[in-house]
Amino acid sequence: MIDALRDAGRIAVLTGAGISTASGIPDFRGPQGVWTKDPAAEAMFDIDEYVASREVRVATWKHRLAVPAWTAEPNAGHLALVELERQGRLTGLMTQNVDGLHQKAGSSPELVHELHGTVWYVDCLQCDRQIPLADVLPRLESGDEDPVCEVCGGILKSATVSFGQSLDRTVLERAAAATAEAEVFLAVGTSLQVYPAAGLCDLALKAGKPLIIVNAQATPYDEEATAVVRTPIETTLPDLVTRP
Repeated sequence: MIDALRDAGRIAVLTGAGISTASGIPDFRGPQGVWTKDPAAEAMFDIDEYVASREVRVATWKHRLAVPAWTAEPNAGHLALVELERQGRLTGLMTQNVDGLHQKAGSSPELVHELHGTVWYVDCLQCDRQIPLADVLPRLESGDEDPVCEVCGGILKSATVSFGQSLDRTVLERAAAATAEAEVFLAVGTSLQVYPAAGLCDLALKAGKPLIIVNAQATPYDEEATAVVRTPIETTLPDLVTRP
């Protein structure tokens, strides 16, 4: 049934952390995932914990300083999706990732819908000001463990969606539209356990579209999928998107 993907003229893609592991960015729930190795780290991704605890904010900023995203390079999985766009078959690239590697690989920004935000910007939780992370990094590197907004003094947080925060409605609407436009829905490197991102699979299935899953571990949607592929994304995806 993989032919459904190779033959499709319009494909919507959802990517998760698994597509970036080959670029040196760990996932969250896999065997070597951030939360698997350190369950306490999950507090850094909870908005209530972040706002309430300076200790959590300090730990989160230390984590941000150390993440591999700053120097990571796209891998063959990211480049395969650039090729899918080049073929004119990509309706939308919805991603749960915040690393910006799809854009770095060459995917058009207007087709990339960052469901969970981006680490490359910082939001003020009080005045809603958004600034490039590059403007905050020097403060962190100089010893400011919990930087605040220089305009209003509010708490700063990377422009990523934490547990307890709502996703951007406009981004969700664009993701839903891309899913509706597609003939096939392809989920890559995602556990499909986090909503509303995983709900895009439901939209596709209710419309009778084939669902193809490429992921190392089992997902809640495997039984409903047209095909499930367990082989490594960076070697499998380039073959899957190649036209016969």
